[in-house]
Amino acid sequence: MTASEFIAVATGLSPKQINGTLTLFEGGATIPFIARYRKEMTGNLDEEQIDHIQKEQNKFDAIEKRKIGIREAIREKGKLTAELETKINTCFDLHKLEDIYLPYKQKRQTKAEIAIKAGLAPLAARLMKQENGDPEYWAQPFVSKTFPDALTALKGALDIIAEWISENEIVREKLRTSFFENGVITSKVVPAKKEEAEKYRDYFELVQTVSKCPSYRLLAMLRGEDEGFLNLKIEPNAEYVLSWLKKFYIKNSNESSVLVEKAMQQAYKKSLQPALETETRNHFKELADDQSIHTFSKNLEKLLLAPPVGNCVVLAMDPGFKSGCKIVVLNKAGSLVHNETIFPHPPQNESSKAASKIAQLVQSYKVEVIAIGDGTAGRETENFIKKIRFDRDLRVFSVREDGASIYSASKVAREEFPDFDVTVRGAVSIGRRLMDPLAELVKIDPKSLGVGQYQHDVNQAKLQAELDKVVERAVNKVGVDVNTASKYLLSYVSGLGPKLAENIILHREKNGLFKSRKELLKVDRMGDKAFQQAAGFLRIKESPNLLDNSAVHPENYGFVERLVKAQGLDLKSVIGNRETVNTLHEKAKNQNEVGEYTLQDILKELEKPGLDPRKAVKVLEFAADVKTLNDLKTGMQLNGIVTNVTDFGAFVNIGIKENGLIHKSRLSGPSNFHPADVIHIHDHVQVLVLSIDSERKRIGLALAER
Repeated sequence: MTASEFIAVATGLSPKQINGTLTLFEGGATIPFIARYRKEMTGNLDEEQIDHIQKEQNKFDAIEKRKIGIREAIREKGKLTAELETKINTCFDLHKLEDIYLPYKQKRQTKAEIAIKAGLAPLAARLMKQENGDPEYWAQPFVSKTFPDALTALKGALDIIAEWISENEIVREKLRTSFFENGVITSKVVPAKKEEAEKYRDYFELVQTVSKCPSYRLLAMLRGEDEGFLNLKIEPNAEYVLSWLKKFYIKNSNESSVLVEKAMQQAYKKSLQPALETETRNHFKELADDQSIHTFSKNLEKLLLAPPVGNCVVLAMDPGFKSGCKIVVLNKAGSLVHNETIFPHPPQNESSKAASKIAQLVQSYKVEVIAIGDGTAGRETENFIKKIRFDRDLRVFSVREDGASIYSASKVAREEFPDFDVTVRGAVSIGRRLMDPLAELVKIDPKSLGVGQYQHDVNQAKLQAELDKVVERAVNKVGVDVNTASKYLLSYVSGLGPKLAENIILHREKNGLFKSRKELLKVDRMGDKAFQQAAGFLRIKESPNLLDNSAVHPENYGFVERLVKAQGLDLKSVIGNRETVNTLHEKAKNQNEVGEYTLQDILKELEKPGLDPRKAVKVLEFAADVKTLNDLKTGMQLNGIVTNVTDFGAFVNIGIKENGLIHKSRLSGPSNFHPADVIHIHDHVQVLVLSIDSERKRIGLALAER
């Protein structure tokens, strides 16, 4: 099986699509570049499909690498036959490969190996035939110093048989299927830690088929086990397994058969069951990791692509009670122009003085919007601001501040604001993430943004790799203004990375703003390949060439210019003119320079160059009379904003400290749908309060009918 065939089985994509994608990967192309500018080669695959191809290629490579190691190890032992080599070469399942290798694997000395070295293998083989006769009599010739009598010799022979059974490929595959498909996970609380384990009380006595156990539940139980609060066991019906083994091995009804059955039970209890339980745990842990990471990735993408308020003067507030509310004013470029602290809340209660100061700042700096962090004192500060009379209409936004404190103490923040403390930096972050969430959030570790679940329990390397891809995808989807972007934002642009991003900033500081995409080639270490991968995602608003502020790739400038010129037009008259663009489409249908997918993308850009794919920002008004959990009553209908989506539902901010949960069962979608398929972070929703658990601070919600 070739790599292309292996990938086709997993993805369902055509060989042409797969081979085209693999060729591009071999040439060093990035996923965003392939998805946007090489659609003809991939048959218009999207980024997730291209990523899937890459993952399956990595799996194929890992299998091939393991085959090499196994063949060499068996060859060194002088046991690699042509038949065995063929079996290895034609196997594309890592579990089965390990089963093939197991009898030849170097392992610490076992009881079976001691017995084999003492010459007991022929006795074990005779017992396996289950002929009529006296096993003790058969064992007499095998008595030795290591096995001084017939009974110990028989015991040694049974150890050999147990190892043969535990290493049998057919047995392992059958039992593996039984564990994976019918294994039952049992969770019990550690009796001595029942009081400490209160947060795991849902798992004190739980029994469930592991294949049907939701990923969040499995991860929670595994965490409870790691913390010493729960005991877990995974096993299929042992009676069924032993019954199957008996049918497979027991061929007679005599003394030999009794001994073989004893060895069979020994093989299951001491070797097969523990090994396959570990395999099953690892298998479903990996699936749970993948599901959790997938959900985290979807949430992160929605968070990064949240609507921006755009370039405007912002007054941002990091609220607090005793320590006061830190205020900053940011100009349209996001630069800090003013900061101070006010104390409108208890214990100081300087609300009049604080209101006067806010009104003065709004007037002096011509503030257009106010951003208020949604953490401690956030709701109280929002109510305080709305009571102030301003000299203009202002939009007031509640901004999620997850990660703001992480950013404010980070190296990134210290580099940006070396002369200000963490409180100022945190307020700046709140303001900037309203102006442009993507540009600000790329500076913060995604794991600190509050949109993952059990994120510390999953494979950290895999999580980081996936989250990096999400950030890269979001950045390249929106595009980056090369003359205003930070090095952190630029580092995620296709083909750049941290070093080239830093070099772009240094070039910009030394030579002034870029006036064309071509000037990027003057950046230190910016080669043709990096330019090809990055150029289409970088925008230059000041360029005399209007295409430099679009997603049209420089490699297609000549085609666009010839197409426009052939109709007696100039680029300025075409861009933004839908009717003219439609005319160009008709004229370009028979051209052979670019493919149809590329042509469609070019024309779409000419119609709306540099269109931001993010939605317009909206203000959400929370219920004025609901400020704490005690103000809630069942049956209330409230406005809310989705803050997190999990495998079991969506959490919604309804204007109080505690978020409510819309359980998956309260959402509707296609069969086997995931909540993220029907509801997303930042969605504005109207919800119905179903239940209130004051003790556990849990609120049950449902989407209200509209």
